[in-house]
Amino acid sequence: MTLLLLAALFWIAWHVGLAGTGLRGQVVARLGETGFMILFSVVSVASIILLVMAYNAAPYVGLWATPSWVRWLLALVMLPALILFVGSVTRPNPTAAGQKPGPPIGITRITRHPMLWSFALWGIVHVVGNGDLASLIFFGGFALTSLAGMPSIDAKLARRDPEGWARLAAGSAIIPFAAGRVDWAEVGARPLILGVVLWVGLLAVHPIAFGVPAVW
Repeated sequence: MTLLLLAALFWIAWHVGLAGTGLRGQVVARLGETGFMILFSVVSVASIILLVMAYNAAPYVGLWATPSWVRWLLALVMLPALILFVGSVTRPNPTAAGQKPGPPIGITRITRHPMLWSFALWGIVHVVGNGDLASLIFFGGFALTSLAGMPSIDAKLARRDPEGWARLAAGSAIIPFAAGRVDWAEVGARPLILGVVLWVGLLAVHPIAFGVPAVW
């Protein structure tokens, strides 16, 4: 369990403590933007591998039992999580790495951090649904990184491109739907349809792929 905790803390520190602070600029000054992205990506992949290995090796320490009706609610929460994820990868995302901030488009009308919200919801769902210490550390680490990353990315964009950030912030918000009325025509049907398809597919393959039923 100690290795899992250390791996989770490193993951959080690497993403929030380095990528989301002034340390990023210092590293970029030495390595360049491309060099930084290569280093960041390699270390991120290595830390995910370490996290997964440590999670699989961690002993089971139960913290609570999740009622079956709660599992159904958690499964429903995964639906908007998947819709947000699909929307974040099928249209340009002004808050994604390598993108320039500008007016929100598509799913970013709902929240300017759709991918991070999808990861946060995914992590919270699995923390509550699994109810054990290893899952709290593993999935909770991803959820915490995602939630902390939202204001961190906002601050970075505001520093790097104040004008572009102003256009993005004027029509979007961190909290979903907090920016006002959403133009569903602009969001489009693709994230909704593909999100539902992906949700149904994951419900079906979850017990096969992970050995654990999703809702029963």
